[in-house]
Amino acid sequence: MAECTCEIVLSPEPEARARTLWSHTTVRRHVYTPLRGLLTDMAAGRERCMYCGDNQGTDIDHFEPIDRHPMRAFDWSNHVLACSLCNSHLKGVAFPLDEDGRPLLIDPTAEDPAPHLRLVLAAGTYHPLTPKGRATIDLFDLNRGLLVKGRISAFHVTKACVAQWAGATAECDHDAATHWAAVVDEQPIADVVQAMLHQALDPVAEFLFEDDPQLLTHLRDPRLRSALLIT
Repeated sequence: MAECTCEIVLSPEPEARARTLWSHTTVRRHVYTPLRGLLTDMAAGRERCMYCGDNQGTDIDHFEPIDRHPMRAFDWSNHVLACSLCNSHLKGVAFPLDEDGRPLLIDPTAEDPAPHLRLVLAAGTYHPLTPKGRATIDLFDLNRGLLVKGRISAFHVTKACVAQWAGATAECDHDAATHWAAVVDEQPIADVVQAMLHQALDPVAEFLFEDDPQLLTHLRDPRLRSALLIT
C-alpha cells in the first residue's frame, strides 16, 4: 500500500488546529476506531450513550469541548461515548461551570453519579442532589417523556429478569442464570439497573423496595452484583 503523503494544513489558532487534526481522515482512521472500541467496552448495556443511557453511542464527544480546551482534543480522559442527540443537539459546545470555574456536568467516565442525582425508580425521573446533578439533568433533558417511559419499562423488565435469574440460580442452572443476567445487562436505559443495585444498599432500602422485598434480596446477592454492577 502506498504511503499517505497528504499534508494537513493547520490554522495558527489552537482551537482550529485541534479541530482540523481531529476531523482529518488519516488521523481519525488511526485514532477514532480504536478509541470508540475502548469506550464501547466501558459503556453500560450494549454500546449505550454515557449521558442518557438509552440511545446507541454513535459519537465520540469531548467532555470538555475543543472550544474551551483545544489541547485536550486527543486526551483519552476527555472522551465520552454519546448518542448524536446528546452530543450534537443537547450538549454541543455547552460546558456549564460553577462560580469557581469547575465543571458543573457529571463526567460519566470518571465520576459516580450517585452523589449528584437519584433515579426515582417507580416514576422514572431523576432528582438532583447537587448543583452538578441539576445542571446535568437540565442540559441533557434527562427527564424528557420518552426517557421517563423507557425507564419505567426497564424497571419492570429488570424485575422480571432478576426473578428469572434467581430461579435459575436456585436450581443451579448456571447457563440460564448467565442468560438472564445478560438480558438485563444489554437492555436500553442501562442506568436503571445500576440505580437498582446502588439503591439496594441504601440505608432506607427496605422502604424503597417495600413493595418487593424479594427483589431487594436478589439485588443484594453478590453473584448478581458481580455480573451487573459497574464499578
